[in-house]
Amino acid sequence: MKIPPFVLASASPARRRLLQTVGIEPIVRPSDFDESQIELSEPAELVKSLAQYKAETVAPQFESALIIGCDSVLSINGEIYGKPADFSEAIARWQIMQGNFGDLYTGHALIDHEQNRTLVKSQVTRVYFAQMSEKAIKAYVATGEPLKCAGAFAIEGFGSFFVEKIEGCHSNVIGLSLPLLRQMLSELGYDVTDFWQQ
Repeated sequence: MKIPPFVLASASPARRRLLQTVGIEPIVRPSDFDESQIELSEPAELVKSLAQYKAETVAPQFESALIIGCDSVLSINGEIYGKPADFSEAIARWQIMQGNFGDLYTGHALIDHEQNRTLVKSQVTRVYFAQMSEKAIKAYVATGEPLKCAGAFAIEGFGSFFVEKIEGCHSNVIGLSLPLLRQMLSELGYDVTDFWQQ
């Protein structure tokens, strides 16, 4: 089978770095899809739907490609959170998160032009957050990192100090589950090694 180019339909530098770390150099095409159009109350369905729309928005730009769209949200006490809008929202969010746990959902949509197939799946990881002082919360938010991330934290950045433990897939918390991607590629008849530094 011909190995198509691997396209990341996301502007997320964390997702790109994650793929690069495992030997995949993606073509990056941010979807610029307006996420506010989709309102679903079930987090797994929400992230799957958003991931699919992102991938489908980018797909027409390529004749032959394998396109991955992803989207992540954090669910705490039944509330769904994406990226905080500003510093005050991020501080308020961390006042809820600290000493608590949340479930981070990431939707993955993989479109294969070669086979005219689309796979859409989600992965969930439970994240336990440390007890934090007001000073620590404000200092972390002041770094600006929480404003760039679903759930207002980056486990691969400053935020790692405030994550006590996780249950489930680590890379899913960064925004793309590598084990799930491997399974999805396998379902389409590819091996992950096919995409190593094409």
